[in-house]
Amino acid sequence: MPKAEIYILAGFLGTGKTTLLKELLTTEHEEGRKVAVLMNELGEISIDSDEIDDTVPLKELLGGCICCTLQDKLESQLQEILKLYQPDAIYIETTGAAHPVEVLDAVLSPLFADLIEMKGIVTTVDGTLWKERAAMPPQIQQLLLEQVRFADLIVVNKTDMLSDFEQGKLCMEIQSLNAAAPCILTSFSRIPAKKIRNLSVSAKEGAEAAHVHAGLGLSTFVYRFSARVSQSGFEDFLRGLPDGMFRIKGYIHFSHADYPDLFQYSYGTTLYMRECMNLPLNLVFIGHEIDWKEILQKLEQLEGRLPEQD
Repeated sequence: MPKAEIYILAGFLGTGKTTLLKELLTTEHEEGRKVAVLMNELGEISIDSDEIDDTVPLKELLGGCICCTLQDKLESQLQEILKLYQPDAIYIETTGAAHPVEVLDAVLSPLFADLIEMKGIVTTVDGTLWKERAAMPPQIQQLLLEQVRFADLIVVNKTDMLSDFEQGKLCMEIQSLNAAAPCILTSFSRIPAKKIRNLSVSAKEGAEAAHVHAGLGLSTFVYRFSARVSQSGFEDFLRGLPDGMFRIKGYIHFSHADYPDLFQYSYGTTLYMRECMNLPLNLVFIGHEIDWKEILQKLEQLEGRLPEQD
């Protein structure tokens, strides 16, 4: 069965995420593709859902952010979308407060990692807001920078309200933060649909497709274990992780145990929880500037697929 493409629409409040979503859905409809939408709002009432055509399957997550308080609900909603609609693509519109790394972590569940293809993070930026960001609270300034830094495509809106000099300065600032992501200057989120379709997160899901992307940056990788492994060997593997590894989560079956453990790693902190049933032995990785080929080799050595290297 073909995998569902996942597109994450990030960006601060009022930067044009919903306008971009509507443009993309129009193109998807014209091309006859099946799509679904998941919208996240911080409040208890949805503001933007009425903007979406009734023919498009829509799930809403209200009263919190999927990158912190609503991760479990997001997982169940995505599972339902995949099972009921079998879409070609799913668009996830985040709140303005969402951090791209946390959203990616929430979306990549080891339970259905083999059913989705993470295409990328599209960050929308308000050009006039970016110009005046120094007047904003430090936490907001940092969030704006992070949303740009970890994007795969950056859409800068309201550029018709900027001078040529201001547009050039803005491009230089954004490219200095993220040289790998294309930066498109526009108004009303008007961009060619192929710019979105051509996105590709640095490492594709699945060990057989692991590779090093020329741009690197924020990337994901899914490893599927085929056998039990030594817990001490796995912990040796963890101690050798590069500094840019942000998250690891999934299920791993140790040689001494009857059932797998749920394993989670977050910025160096690890957690194991024993399960009472057999679950898919998928391990999801998220990192920044990671050589996934090296990670793949170490995991295959751990499983005994490759001989140990001196």
